[in-house]
Amino acid sequence: MNFRTQKRLIYTLLTTQLTGCMVGPDYVKPPAITSNEFKEAKSWKQAQPRDTLPSKWWEIFNDARLNVLEEQVASANQSIIQAEAQYRQAQHLVQAAQSSFLPILTMTGTTSRFQAATGQSVAVPGIRNLFGTAASIAWEPDLWGSVARQVEANTGNAQASAATLQALQLSTQATLAQNYFQINVLDTQKALLDETALAYSKTLDIIKNRYAVGIVGKNDVMQAQTQLESIHAQSINLGIARAKLEHAIAVLIGKTPAELSLNPSPLYVKPPVIPVVLSSELLERRPDIAAAERKMAAANAQIGVAKAAYFPTLNLAATNGFQTTDITTLFTMARRYWALGPAGAAMTVFDGGTKNAQYKQAIDGFDASVAAYRQTVLTGFQEVEDNLAALRILEEETDVQHKAVEAANQALTLTTNQYQAGTISYLNVMTAQTATLSNRQTAVLLHGEQLMASVLLIKALGGGWNEKLLPTPEDATGERKWTDYLIFPTE
Repeated sequence: MNFRTQKRLIYTLLTTQLTGCMVGPDYVKPPAITSNEFKEAKSWKQAQPRDTLPSKWWEIFNDARLNVLEEQVASANQSIIQAEAQYRQAQHLVQAAQSSFLPILTMTGTTSRFQAATGQSVAVPGIRNLFGTAASIAWEPDLWGSVARQVEANTGNAQASAATLQALQLSTQATLAQNYFQINVLDTQKALLDETALAYSKTLDIIKNRYAVGIVGKNDVMQAQTQLESIHAQSINLGIARAKLEHAIAVLIGKTPAELSLNPSPLYVKPPVIPVVLSSELLERRPDIAAAERKMAAANAQIGVAKAAYFPTLNLAATNGFQTTDITTLFTMARRYWALGPAGAAMTVFDGGTKNAQYKQAIDGFDASVAAYRQTVLTGFQEVEDNLAALRILEEETDVQHKAVEAANQALTLTTNQYQAGTISYLNVMTAQTATLSNRQTAVLLHGEQLMASVLLIKALGGGWNEKLLPTPEDATGERKWTDYLIFPTE
């Protein structure tokens, strides 16, 4: 029988024998306010065949560089590393609570040198030495389940900590993906501006030649020059936002901004088809909802802890030791002594209302956790609906915008031909150029917004997580070696 099995057996026996009368309510998960279906999913183009998101959800975007960046988040992001340490801390709190099931063993050794007072009746007069050693054991049976409820509460908090860790990891990965696609949008915008600047530069050369032969006035040249320099300024200005996003990505993967440099990469990723879970499954898919539910279970257990404080406590003790005036005979049976006790029961009869206040506080804490859980569920449904609607509307808007771009390109071609024929002024050309550039930029931004909404929808659906990944109560306890029961650190 290995140590882990022995530990499980010890705890099972103790909890079975000592917590037969557990006070406080047993946990029953309160119902949440849910929806029978997602309103915005009625016209949603579902993946075929219906499937769930993979754990590495970012791979559905088919971007190799994004995959490399995302893989670094879990192991290098400092906030996630902090959350992992907090989870381990929560596991050790469970272990600390479980230790209260077991008795406390104390060993003491004493030595003294003294002389009895004058007139005191003693067997051996004069100066004497007294040596002693003893082993004492003290135990407080968990008659009312206070310890068991505290273990239950700490276990729920540990599971909530694990779910919070997963929620943070999902949020961090989603933020990185959003920043990455925003950089792609900026790179695409810059490429568009550079392409436009090249076209404007050629147009400026034509206008200068026409001005040289007296076909157009100086005003046309200056207007074309102004428009070209304005495009150059816009292109340079994009660098500010890009640099900030690149720095943010570096921090997300645990690096300094100086350690990361992303080469320009225009936007080529298409919004993927995202499998949407049934509305009834959403509560099982989101780690933040699981964390809120586990906190609710922990708060329920705290009611039992507070209620157990009303009842008397029983303390049992025993001592076995040796005592002598001659250290050479210390460990002989003639010098042995033992004692059973003291054994006592204690019950508070008046505390100024402290226990009542603590009990009501525990109930209020549970009520607050129920409201927090239900609010988290509602927020989850809202986020799914928001991004389903956003993707549906953005798809419609993108189709219309593509038509607007085609119309603007045709209008620019006609206007340019008319200007070259001398039938209209250059101001008309500038207007058509501005409209074309604006519509093309809008198309790029819409593409970026589709990708952002896709990431947010994946996040809202839990990013491939499900409640089966939540640690069991035994896993939430953490591994415990036999050396952990020693009274000094071994690591």
